[in-house]
Amino acid sequence: MKDSPSSKPTPVRKIGVLPNLIFMSRWLQLPLYLGLILAQCVYVYHFWVELSDLIGAALGNASSLEHILDAVAIEGALRPEKLNEQTIMLVVLALIDVVMISNLLIMVIVGGYETFVSRMNLESHPDQPEWLSHVNASVLKVKLATAIIGISSIHLLKTFINANLYDAKTLLAQTGIHITFLVSALAIAYCDRLMAHPQEPPEPH
Repeated sequence: MKDSPSSKPTPVRKIGVLPNLIFMSRWLQLPLYLGLILAQCVYVYHFWVELSDLIGAALGNASSLEHILDAVAIEGALRPEKLNEQTIMLVVLALIDVVMISNLLIMVIVGGYETFVSRMNLESHPDQPEWLSHVNASVLKVKLATAIIGISSIHLLKTFINANLYDAKTLLAQTGIHITFLVSALAIAYCDRLMAHPQEPPEPH
């Protein structure tokens, strides 16, 4: 029985030298992602330094308390003589800030590499991130914008905890910046939705 014409394998077109060179140039981004991994290592080290100082201050270590107060010190504020609830809250918010920035780095490293450099073939891996299964440039932009809003929220909360030490102009400026991030993220998500689901023209009567 002869094979039908539709069953013939599609011939593979050979990529020209120049198009292949241009396509291979995506690997130039690899050092950038490796650099972000090193930045992630710095954040991990910074996290553990801050956490060890917090634990040491809680146990009564004067040197650790001094490091903590230097880290969260605000010009014009009185330095407490011992660890108090407000200082602990500021340090914990700083730790959360580090974690959220680390999450942002992971999104950029993993999602960017998968989207712009090379496939990782993680479909069968049990630890594959849920968002990575449908990641593309648009989805990555929306997730990055959402992460930036979270980081901005942490900084704004740290400012409001010591609102009495800031003038109204500074508080309004930080609030305005946060709202700008929020509106930008909504605009990016809306544009992504329009591109994914374009509106159909109305049917003629």
